[in-house]
Amino acid sequence: MKINRRDLLKSLAPLPLLGVFGFATNWDYRINKKEKIKKNSFINDLNIHPQIPPPPPPIKGKPVKLGVIGTGIRGEQLMWGLGFVHPDAMAYWKKNLPEKLESFRQQEKLNIKITAICDLFDFRANQAMETLGNGGEEPVRYKTYEELLHKADVEAVIIATSDLWHAPIATAAAKAGKHVYVEKPLSHKVNELYQLKKTVEQSGITFQLGHQQRQHQSNYTAREILNKNIAGHINLIQASTNRNSDNGAWQYYTYPEHPESSIDWRNYIKGYYDLPFSREHFFRWRKYWKFGSGLTGDLLTHDYDRMNLITGMGIPRYVTASGGIYTHRDGRNVPDVMQVGMEFPEYFKGSSQKSGKEKGMSFLYSATLGNRFSRETLLMGHDATLELKNDLLLWIDKNSTRYQEVLNQGLVDVNEPIRGFTAENDVDAITSATAQYFANKGLLYDYRDEKLVDITHLHLKEWLSCIRSGNKPSCSINDGFEEAITSLMATLAYKTNQRVEWDRQQQIIQVPGVPNNKLDDLLIKT
Repeated sequence: MKINRRDLLKSLAPLPLLGVFGFATNWDYRINKKEKIKKNSFINDLNIHPQIPPPPPPIKGKPVKLGVIGTGIRGEQLMWGLGFVHPDAMAYWKKNLPEKLESFRQQEKLNIKITAICDLFDFRANQAMETLGNGGEEPVRYKTYEELLHKADVEAVIIATSDLWHAPIATAAAKAGKHVYVEKPLSHKVNELYQLKKTVEQSGITFQLGHQQRQHQSNYTAREILNKNIAGHINLIQASTNRNSDNGAWQYYTYPEHPESSIDWRNYIKGYYDLPFSREHFFRWRKYWKFGSGLTGDLLTHDYDRMNLITGMGIPRYVTASGGIYTHRDGRNVPDVMQVGMEFPEYFKGSSQKSGKEKGMSFLYSATLGNRFSRETLLMGHDATLELKNDLLLWIDKNSTRYQEVLNQGLVDVNEPIRGFTAENDVDAITSATAQYFANKGLLYDYRDEKLVDITHLHLKEWLSCIRSGNKPSCSINDGFEEAITSLMATLAYKTNQRVEWDRQQQIIQVPGVPNNKLDDLLIKT
C-alpha cells in the first residue's frame, strides 16, 4: 500500500503553529488509520520533531541601557521588536492589521531602557523620540554616533544604518566597550571587516548580527534532518529572491516635503566621499555601490546565513556571479537580476553510498526584482530533497540508496512529498507582497507557546539576555564574518567577471589580477 497524502495529513498530530500562519506537525507516518508501520528503519529515521531554538535566560538585573543608531525603515522595525511603536503606526495596525497588533500586545516586555537616539534625518529622529516618549522613556537625541558612544548611560547599541556605516560604527562601539547588535551585511568593505572582527574579539563585548531567521524553528528542524543524514549527501542548494515592486527594488520614498537642512549630509559622507547633496543617495542608498551592497549584501545574505545555519557549510572555496540592470533602469548601478554560484568542494556530512563516492556541494542563488513568482529553496541530496518555504517538505528520491527497500515495496510515492509542517493560511492577511517574501524566508514570525511572535523580537531578546548572562548569541562575530566574506566575494566576482577564491590558509580573498589592497576600491566602483 502506498502512503496516501490525505491519510498522511490526517494522521499528523498538530503541534504549535509555524510560519506566519500554519501548524507545525509531528513527523508521524501511517499507512492507514489502523495500522502504523513498525520496525522499519525508514519510519525510525524519519521520526523527527520540530526543533525550537533553546530559550535564552531572563534578562536579569538592572535594565539594559540602549542606544539606537539609525531609526529609518529597519530601525523602526527593531524598535517594534524592543516593544515600542509610534502612535500613528499603532492606529494603522488597529484599523488594518489587527493580527499584527495582537501579536505586538502579547509580546514579552524586555528589561531595557532606551536612553539615546541617533539619526541624520531630523524627521526620523523626532519620530523615534515620539515613539519612545509614548512608552514612557526619556531618551536623548544625538547628532552623531560618536557623541552617543561617549555617553556612560549607553551600555549597548543597535546599529541600523546604511551598509557603508555598519562596520565603522560597530568597531567604534566595540572599542568603547558597548555591546553591539548590527544589521546585515556585517561589512561594506574587506579591510573594515577584518578590523571589526579583531576589535570585537579583543573587546569581549556581546555581539549579535541581525539575521533573525536564526530564531525560526523550521531552520533548526531542517538542520536536524541533515544531521541525521535523512536526505543523504547534499550536493546542490537552490535559493532565490523574487520581487516585483518599486519598494521591493529599493525605490524608497525620499521625503521631498522636508528641507535639505533637515538631513545631515556632511556626516553621511564624511571620511569617505566628497559628493553634492542627493536625496537619491541618502534614502535609496541600496541602489548604489558607494553606500549599499546590492543584491549580495541585502538579500543573498539572508539565504546564505540560513543555509549556513542548517548545513554548517562555512565560507565557499570559489564564487562566480553574473547579472545586470534589466528591470529597473532608473540610474542605479547595482544589478537587479543576478546569479551567484558558490562551490564547497570539501563539504560532506555523510552518505548512504559507498565511502568516497560523494563529496562537495554547489549553492546556486538567483535573484530578480522584476518578477515575484515563487521559487522554493531546495536542499538536494542523493536520498531526498528538502523544500523550505512556509511548508517544510521532504521528497524521497526515486533512485535513493537508503530508501530503496521501501521504494521497491511501494510504501512511498515519490510524486508526493512527506510533509513536516503545513501552512494553512495565506500570509497576505497581515503582510504586503514584499513582506510575504520575507515571511516565506522565515524572517518575520514564528510561534512560541501557541502565540505568533516577531522573530526580530526573539533575536533581540537573545542578544540582551547574553549581555546579562555572558552566553554566546546565535549569530556571533564568526558567523557574521563568514556571511560578510561570502557576500563580498559575490560582489567581487560580479564586478570582475572572474572566479573569486577564498584562501583558507591565509584567510584572504583572492581575485585574479587584483592586489588585496585594491579590493575595497573595486567594491565601491560604479
